[in-house]
Amino acid sequence: MKLLVDADSCPRQAREMVVRAANRLNLRVIFAANRPIPGIEGENLVMEVCPAGEGSADDRLVELVLPGDLAISRDVPLSKRILEKGGSVIDDRGRLATPENIGELLSVRDFTVGLAETGLFSDRDRARGYGRKQIGNFANSLDRELTRLMKRESPGGTAE
Repeated sequence: MKLLVDADSCPRQAREMVVRAANRLNLRVIFAANRPIPGIEGENLVMEVCPAGEGSADDRLVELVLPGDLAISRDVPLSKRILEKGGSVIDDRGRLATPENIGELLSVRDFTVGLAETGLFSDRDRARGYGRKQIGNFANSLDRELTRLMKRESPGGTAE
């Protein structure tokens, strides 16, 4: 199992939590972005700087994901692609994307993008603060998903 992080939009606090979890559990983490992200240094940490251009970091994450991997991304279309390859996805607010809820998440995303395109809704309206509550939700979700995925991998787990 490895962790994949859509690092372009991932808040620093969430990246730091991922790094701490990876170090504690000796997991490999691959951060992908179109630019170098500071603070990504360590034995099991990889910073992949992808070519400039729409979706290149997303494409790289999809290329790397394997069943049982966990991705961190708030990009709903990317989340759908990762789920289709057997990976798990949480966003930086701790919301789990699943095959059961991805359609609804895509619909909400498309609706808000449509509102923004018509000028009725701005990206600032969508960009809510990242405070204690969001950090706590992310930390709990990250811990829960790592525990679930590691149980599946262990010899006594319920690996499929």
